[in-house]
Amino acid sequence: MIRVDSTDTDRFDADRFDTDRFEASRNRLASLAYRLLGSATDAEDAVQDAFLRWQAADRRRIKVPEAWLTKVVTHLCLDRLRSAQARRERTAGAWLPEPLLDGDPMLGPADTFEQRESVSLAMLMLMERLAPHERAVYLLREAFSYSHAEIAEILDITESASQQHLHRARRRITAARRGGEVDPAAARRIVEEFLTAASSGRTEQLVALLTDDATAISDGAGLAEKLLRFDTAERIAAVARAGFKPTAAKRRLAGGTPAVHYASVNGAPAVLFVVGDRVVGAVTFDLTDGRIATLRGIAAPARLVRLTEAWRRHEPDSPLIGAW
Repeated sequence: MIRVDSTDTDRFDADRFDTDRFEASRNRLASLAYRLLGSATDAEDAVQDAFLRWQAADRRRIKVPEAWLTKVVTHLCLDRLRSAQARRERTAGAWLPEPLLDGDPMLGPADTFEQRESVSLAMLMLMERLAPHERAVYLLREAFSYSHAEIAEILDITESASQQHLHRARRRITAARRGGEVDPAAARRIVEEFLTAASSGRTEQLVALLTDDATAISDGAGLAEKLLRFDTAERIAAVARAGFKPTAAKRRLAGGTPAVHYASVNGAPAVLFVVGDRVVGAVTFDLTDGRIATLRGIAAPARLVRLTEAWRRHEPDSPLIGAW
């Protein structure tokens, strides 16, 4: 007979309980990490690193696990933002946020406008203008409702410093913010009009759908060293007309003939190019006063992994274009 020491059993039960406590916080931690980093892959890595630290810690001395885990994940993210690799990538203009399909748990809390806005691609790019501590304070306060006293404890700063960081972050974001929430039905209608005009080559109609200061950004399917940017309505219309025109070369690059679906990505309207059950491209739209202010084209395979995984669990509507 094998004798099981009661101490070993108690330790196993305690470890399992502590693992369960961590898993109960995983989605919230991943949501925070994603907002800070703009990358689902990096967010998952940060949360996994936090789990390893949680396992190695003397958990009996941790009075408030949620606060301890939030602090660890926040500092892991700040370390990543300060890393030489991240600075090179983001400064060189080769960085776009990783898009997530609405409903993904990593998008986290969405009860308030501030929470929903904080995961929009527009806001994730605005965050690039903030210093790491400003970004952390803004998100912890606006998206997760931490007090300045709690933020000070998380970031190892004073309450006064937390308030100053928030003031600077709000000022910068307010100055750059465009538009607000858009009626879903109106958003879909505008996107469908854009897709129809782009597919048919109607340049004048495309220009009419764009704001005067519209911007289009593309990652060049991950093939370009820097992001491609276009800053006039006429140029964007010409690029969209060419980009939405199907060719044999584009189908070879996509690995087949895509269907084009309407979707909501990071709370904004989007069209997804889907081959089988794999998302091979996404175009997202920021709308202002009924017109398109920003388009983002994302086709780098590494940035579409999680979006594809979510799409496979998704029940989409009929495609806007069955065979592009």
